[in-house]
Amino acid sequence: MTSSFFALLSRMKYITRWGLMRNTLPENLMAHSFETAIFAHVLAEIGNHRFKKSYDVGRAALLALYHDATEIFTGDLPTPVKYANQTLRESYRQAEKDAQHRLTSKLPTDLRPVYESLFSPSVAESKLMILVKAADKLSALVKCIEEKNAGNKEFQKAAAAQLSYLENMHLPEVDYFLKEFLPAFYLTLDEQES
Repeated sequence: MTSSFFALLSRMKYITRWGLMRNTLPENLMAHSFETAIFAHVLAEIGNHRFKKSYDVGRAALLALYHDATEIFTGDLPTPVKYANQTLRESYRQAEKDAQHRLTSKLPTDLRPVYESLFSPSVAESKLMILVKAADKLSALVKCIEEKNAGNKEFQKAAAAQLSYLENMHLPEVDYFLKEFLPAFYLTLDEQES
């Protein structure tokens, strides 16, 4: 029997994000996951190089790469719906667990633990998961900035909410990124290259 795990993962490109918002450029789950992995990696590197942390940068990137993979089955549920009340939160959490099992069951048995650990990180990886959450929010903020730069006012409140969330995390890695790297996302290509 063949495994459909990676064929299913490949479908991440068909899952559209920001479904309740008018987008000038639609964003898919695969692009978001890649960007989140880049940001998780750099946050871990910043932590290690600037703040004497000892993050496993490769693991941070991997956890980020797979952080939303279950949405292949659940779809990208809009945040206002996902967090509307405790019952919905718990139901969605269970749907995610079911999707994790459904997805990893498509793997050969000997590979399952490798990927299960990406979907259900250990308690020891909680600091990495905080970086992944920050990277996820950075990706959302960058999307909002890109939409605002394209003249789309629809993303103004979302941008403010993402930035506020990131600032309130009080992570030195995030604060450094916001100061050093975020301003360039407001620039045009010509300005970024000069």
